[in-house]
Amino acid sequence: MLSTKTIMDIETIRKDFPILQRKIHGKPLVYFDNAATSQKPRQVIEAIDFYYKNYNANIHRSIHQLGEEATAKFEEAHQKTADFINADSYQNIVFTKNTTESLNLVAYSLTAGLKKDDEIVISQMEHHSNFVPWQQLAKQRGLKLKFIKINKNGELDNDSINQNITKKTRIVSLTHVSNVLGTINPIEKIINIAHENNALMVVDGAQAAPHMPVDVKKLDADFYAFSGHKMLGPTGIGVLYGKKELLEEMQPFLYGGEMIREVKFDDTKFNDLPWKFEAGTMNIAEGIGLGAAIDYLNKIGMDNVQKHDRELVGYAMEKLNGIGGIKIYGPDERDAVISFNVGNIHAHDVAQVLDSEGVAIRAGHHCCMPLMSVLGVPATARASFYLYNTEKEVDVFINAIKKVKKVFG
Repeated sequence: MLSTKTIMDIETIRKDFPILQRKIHGKPLVYFDNAATSQKPRQVIEAIDFYYKNYNANIHRSIHQLGEEATAKFEEAHQKTADFINADSYQNIVFTKNTTESLNLVAYSLTAGLKKDDEIVISQMEHHSNFVPWQQLAKQRGLKLKFIKINKNGELDNDSINQNITKKTRIVSLTHVSNVLGTINPIEKIINIAHENNALMVVDGAQAAPHMPVDVKKLDADFYAFSGHKMLGPTGIGVLYGKKELLEEMQPFLYGGEMIREVKFDDTKFNDLPWKFEAGTMNIAEGIGLGAAIDYLNKIGMDNVQKHDRELVGYAMEKLNGIGGIKIYGPDERDAVISFNVGNIHAHDVAQVLDSEGVAIRAGHHCCMPLMSVLGVPATARASFYLYNTEKEVDVFINAIKKVKKVFG
């Protein structure tokens, strides 16, 4: 079994990632942009390659051997995903393009039955994908959108949670882990509050599912959304978990293709779950690739991934705090993300200097412009970590930050 300092063999893991052998500007790549997308191990790349070379066919419709093999692997990926988050069945797992589409699917389908002045609650720290759909639907349908505030530590304010989630609330939609602050929200507690007020709970798990064990039954989440590409899988495949009774009640988001059972001139009967929400030819290779990514993560163990990521972010925080002149946003206890600024130097300049040292980070508003306005900054630099990153790479990153201070000092 692979383990952190005591359990994970990071150097062995790193050999599975071809891109980590690259050099950037003549220097070894240090990839600290994992919150945007993770790198892919050869096992995932080979699974996708094997599909295209050996059994490429459309799923469900074909009765030939290739079609049956492709269908079996695609449906197997649904079951692997269900098991990964402890869902009851593959029927709870809808494949989409990404977290954004998953959240839009829920937003459009759930709000169809809401009436004027019904309330939806989100927070100030939400990614645009869990902000704009609710905002626009509220404007279009006369719904009331409310915001849970964050405190000075970058955590959800307890008083604001209780003030905003009331008997008038119909939907609460929150991020499990902030992609900017690294804040791990008390989702289980908030789900309980939502359910006590007869509201449905939607969770944006894009930054949580790759880094920690997720148990949707323990959380009692009504919906949980995440993306394959942030958890070693390919781009173009996302996941929406939903409680079966809710998915059965909801109208489909897209119509046509595989989501139908029977079409007559005057009416249409929809397919069983999850195919009811998977219209047209799906991202078959990407779904199979996600299944391979889940196999890889299961082999390592999500408890081990979480332990490694938390240790690494703690090491990086300690080193950053030791430099001086660094403003770090968010709580001390966090997931594998650090957003920061170096004095008055623009985040884009910081990222450019780091790139010259082979260090890839993100700079900008991170699709969280409302949060940036709360923080009082136009942008931050962001370093984000994953299971193949090392303390040695953090040291390279820290030396690059010191170079930033010299260049702009």
